[in-house]
Amino acid sequence: MKRALPVLVLSVAGLIPVWRYEPSTATTSTAEAAPAPAASSDAAGSTVVTGTTVTTQKGDVQVQVTFDGDRITAVRMLKQPNHPQTTAAVPKLVAETLSAQSADIDTVSGATLTSDGYRESLQAAIDAKGA
Repeated sequence: MKRALPVLVLSVAGLIPVWRYEPSTATTSTAEAAPAPAASSDAAGSTVVTGTTVTTQKGDVQVQVTFDGDRITAVRMLKQPNHPQTTAAVPKLVAETLSAQSADIDTVSGATLTSDGYRESLQAAIDAKGA
């Protein structure tokens, strides 16, 4: 009887992470033909380019990049999977992009699919800006 209480407490403590797990809410779909990236300019001379929508297993990813000349000044996620790892990864991906000034950035651990989709959409926006 002395062991029953610690065994019960440790069993419940071990199951808490399982109960708190949140699977992604997006569904897996096949790749679709993506529309061409869109670009626009504002009065301040900045160019805003929207990358293509990239479908991943966790959900769609799409970025919008603001350029000042050839320099990337801001990146905004228009579409992203509704997943805790993605939410944590987005600021890291944006910071790396602003630092590297390209789509040649590292994958964020735990958000590999989102990182890959982010890079692909970012590269499409950069390519559209150059065209």
